Amino acid sequence: MAWEIDDLDKRIIYCLQQDARNTTSSDIAESMGVSSSTVRNRIQRLEERGIITEYDTRIDFEAAGSQLYTLIICTAPIPERSKLARQALEVDGVVDVREVMTGEENVHVAIVGTDSNDLSRITEELDELGLEVNDEDLIRNEYATPYSEFDVTTEEE
Repeated sequence: MAWEIDDLDKRIIYCLQQDARNTTSSDIAESMGVSSSTVRNRIQRLEERGIITEYDTRIDFEAAGSQLYTLIICTAPIPERSKLARQALEVDGVVDVREVMTGEENVHVAIVGTDSNDLSRITEELDELGLEVNDEDLIRNEYATPYSEFDVTTEEE
């Protein structure tokens, strides 16, 4: 049975999505009128239940010296999709893999390379795994925002 999250849980998730690095349990507690220990306990529970699974770091790959941040769109046979997606993470230069619920173009692989030879090596290794490369798109910028349904504010705000 799915565990239902309440307004405090939603607020915690929203605040952490906005800026987990600079958001303290005290900041969240103050905005919701609860103690910081309550927030810390809730965060622990959200982690234990698998609702919060990671705290991501966004990298500006160009500023870090890797100018070729690329999205590779692949097709994997449905029965092997999950296995191949996980194996793709082992290829040097792969930074993110997403399984997509479609028949074709069902694995999206984000890669970082230093030059076109490096990108070719990575795509060849993905092909050798059994992923059919359909498209390659150079990524200029990437943006993210917290899920708006979790933006719960108190009545005082």
